[in-house]
Amino acid sequence: MLRLLSLISFLLFLPLGVMAGQITVKGSDTMVRLCQRLAEEYMKGHKQTVIQVSGGGSSSGIAALINGSTRVCASSRPLTDVEIRIATTKGVKVHQLVVALDGIAIYLHKSNLVVDLTLAQLREIYTDNLTNWKDLGGPDQPIILYGRENNSGTYTYFQQQILGGEDFAERCEPLPGTASVVHAVAHDVNGIGYGGIAWATTIKYAGIRVNDSAQAVLPSAATVSDRSYPISRELYFFLNGEPTGETKEFLDWVLSSEGEKVVVESGFVPVSAK
Repeated sequence: MLRLLSLISFLLFLPLGVMAGQITVKGSDTMVRLCQRLAEEYMKGHKQTVIQVSGGGSSSGIAALINGSTRVCASSRPLTDVEIRIATTKGVKVHQLVVALDGIAIYLHKSNLVVDLTLAQLREIYTDNLTNWKDLGGPDQPIILYGRENNSGTYTYFQQQILGGEDFAERCEPLPGTASVVHAVAHDVNGIGYGGIAWATTIKYAGIRVNDSAQAVLPSAATVSDRSYPISRELYFFLNGEPTGETKEFLDWVLSSEGEKVVVESGFVPVSAK
């Protein structure tokens, strides 16, 4: 909060000529903490540059890029065909940059006796075809579902890759951000949720098996980078056209060893580990 207030005060008293060095980054809630850390570290060595970071979800960031209200969109998913058509119609030439790798972890309460799930079981759980923990080796208790709101890139990725395009169960509670999902599961012994691997502190991960005969794999930097963890993905920055000037300098720094150090410290996997 102090950092935010300081930034607002700084913006209010900036000379007009300095505003040209302002970069806005908007989008993915999964990436917002990473983007904040990148911005803070970059600004330490570039005093004339101001980087404003905000979340709201990947879809919100993509919409902001298309309507011209952000210079950089942070997204945990690729653009859809519809978004590409809209961008093209509005003359936006979308430039894609992979900035980190991530795994979507399955969150369980620390007391949950279940240790791993298959992809098929995960699909059955979130489409409401498997509703009691006893069917998975746990207690005779209902499975309480937590997820993300539909403007989230993580929501879209999970729906497409895990649910095969099916709708989430109606009783799945949508929450505004990964931190909210972690908090909900940490306080619900029967809860299950999903989100990036950088956010789990008060819950445990479920190991994921591709099928019944496969070995369970836990999400980690190593298993995401070698793609042995089944729910791995890329995280993106999108821009309108090739980056230039201060924006290019910032993005080059993000992919440098200094930027990748921040990626690792934030709990994600650097692109060079791919």
